[in-house]
Amino acid sequence: MALLQMRRIYIYALKKDRKQILELLQRRGVVEVRSLLKEDRVFSKSDVSVAEQSLEKNISLAKESLEILNNYVKEDKSLLSALAGREELPVEAYDSFKEKYKPTIDIAKRIIELSKIIAENKAEIFRLDTQIEILTPWVNLDIPLSFKGTNHTTGFIGTLPKPWTMEEIYEKLADYMPLNVDIISSTKEQTCIFILCTNNNKDKVYEILREMEFTLPSLTIDKSPTEQLSLLEKQIGEAKDRIDAAIDEMESYDKVRNDIKFLLDYETMRLEKYEVIGTLLQSKNVFIITGFIPDKDIKALEEELTLRFDVAVETAEPRKKDDVPILYKNNGFSEPLEGIVNSYSPPGKSERDPTMVMSLFYYALFGLMLSDAGYGFIIAAACAFGLIKFRKTIEKPMKNTLKMYMFCGIATVFWGIVFSSYFGDIFDVVAKTFFGVTDLPIIPPLWFYPVEKPMLMLTFAFAIGIIHLLTGLGMKGYQLAKQKDYKGIIYDVVFWFILLIGGVINLLSMKMVTDVLSIEVNIPDKVVSVAGILAVISAVGIILTNGRESKNPFKRILKGLYSLYGISGYLSDVLSYSRLLALGLATGVIGTVINQMAAMTAGGILGPVFFIIIVIVGHALNLGINALGAYVHTNRLQYVEFFGKFYEGGGKVFKPFGINTKYYKIKESTEYGNIK
Repeated sequence: MALLQMRRIYIYALKKDRKQILELLQRRGVVEVRSLLKEDRVFSKSDVSVAEQSLEKNISLAKESLEILNNYVKEDKSLLSALAGREELPVEAYDSFKEKYKPTIDIAKRIIELSKIIAENKAEIFRLDTQIEILTPWVNLDIPLSFKGTNHTTGFIGTLPKPWTMEEIYEKLADYMPLNVDIISSTKEQTCIFILCTNNNKDKVYEILREMEFTLPSLTIDKSPTEQLSLLEKQIGEAKDRIDAAIDEMESYDKVRNDIKFLLDYETMRLEKYEVIGTLLQSKNVFIITGFIPDKDIKALEEELTLRFDVAVETAEPRKKDDVPILYKNNGFSEPLEGIVNSYSPPGKSERDPTMVMSLFYYALFGLMLSDAGYGFIIAAACAFGLIKFRKTIEKPMKNTLKMYMFCGIATVFWGIVFSSYFGDIFDVVAKTFFGVTDLPIIPPLWFYPVEKPMLMLTFAFAIGIIHLLTGLGMKGYQLAKQKDYKGIIYDVVFWFILLIGGVINLLSMKMVTDVLSIEVNIPDKVVSVAGILAVISAVGIILTNGRESKNPFKRILKGLYSLYGISGYLSDVLSYSRLLALGLATGVIGTVINQMAAMTAGGILGPVFFIIIVIVGHALNLGINALGAYVHTNRLQYVEFFGKFYEGGGKVFKPFGINTKYYKIKESTEYGNIK
């Protein structure tokens, strides 16, 4: 529940060492560069927009070429490759890439050019295929489609809708003989015709043809359809050859895929460096780097900088107006949940890191919602396998994700054992179906079956909710204590603690409430009376103090009454924990239904096979759906109910100037440590 102490840092160095110092800081990744000083007559900032645009262009070029290459030449990756992390390369690989820089850019450009060639030729083939489709019905015509006639005759080449016979066409044109009609082809959609008539009848013939919905062909070519089809097929063959040649050349670049990946990372690192350069104050011979650094990293960085360069390093406490970045300090149990906190918002000024306290509830609530030992074992075992197998290469974000789900899986196993849920009731179903066992259950619960006692489970869920909410209220008191706001602790925490606990005691003393919850609670009358009196006193205290910022007594009382009305919010918050019952029952009930469905198919020779298939598929779906539900609703209980009692957030996560690459990470062994 701690945050690392941050300090301002000022690095003054010679401009001739700028490149080496910035690259060293980038590999160290311990300084968040910020503009903490103003420009003046001597020191000013450089305009690096042109360089940034060039680098952004190259980054876009590398991304596009990799995407194209991946489409044509699939990269050989295993399903677990995402766990392996980025490949480590020595710093010498970064320095030596200058020799490959220009050739790699040229290859990336060529890959994009080849993709355009392929696309253009595919479009050309589509266009030619369309022409072939149009010409195919005219293949039996031995004159060009552009034929208009001779000196004394006029030719009409076109189509009529629906099938027409020779007799029907002659009948329509019988008044304008001599006339020649040829049906080139006929389908149920159209009839392709060629008509030749004398010039003195052409207008009348055309008028009748129009009445018959005659249309001219969409192509007018000077060759016969057969000759044109032969030419089009030849052009299609040439286009396919160009595509094949482009694909062959594309495939040859598979061997430089890693160079293009490194180009992307190389330009990304350079872009980040230039973005930092744009924030630096520089004179003719000197430049200044300012920002924030964790207190624990100051000594090592200062020693390395002063040993290798002519620099002066100065640190100072952050000022009150500074927007100091947040860097967590948690143990291995709670560290995986830092991302969950960040998804809501990092801690703001004067707030404490809630990760440690939240983690105690997060894992327990997730496990209670999934609550099946079989599902929990699968989750925990799969995550543990990934952590062990890739322990040397897995990177921190993925490592934290696997650790989070591993702890969630362990918690799920615990609750599954408590409530005796092992893939639903699979042990009982197998024992009864295949072995005729009647003495059930095989493994009794350590406590009870939630399906048999849902009200007890609901009461348990409400109890956890009350503890969770009171813990959130306690966190508020802790933060107020750190701020030395002791009045706030009494007015905003103690009064509410007494009111809520007193209210719970009085509710549990009512027979109607205990009957609904199916529990027996024997609370002495004196305890109930004292709790009621203290609750009333606390309510009065809340009314009198929660509007204390107002000088007007009337407004102060109104605000106090409104604050007291907030107790209804606590009631709705407690009711929200009924989702622990709902999701826990859903997992168990669906699992049981799946087992019963499988048992119905267990007869016969193939029965066991069908049983196994239904069990595997059914429980896989149940695990996926309910694990997602547990994740979503666990987050909701933290964000809305728990954080709502004390936490506002609004901070910014520490983002050091570092190597934020996609494919490779630079490893350098120095006295400072191993850079990863």
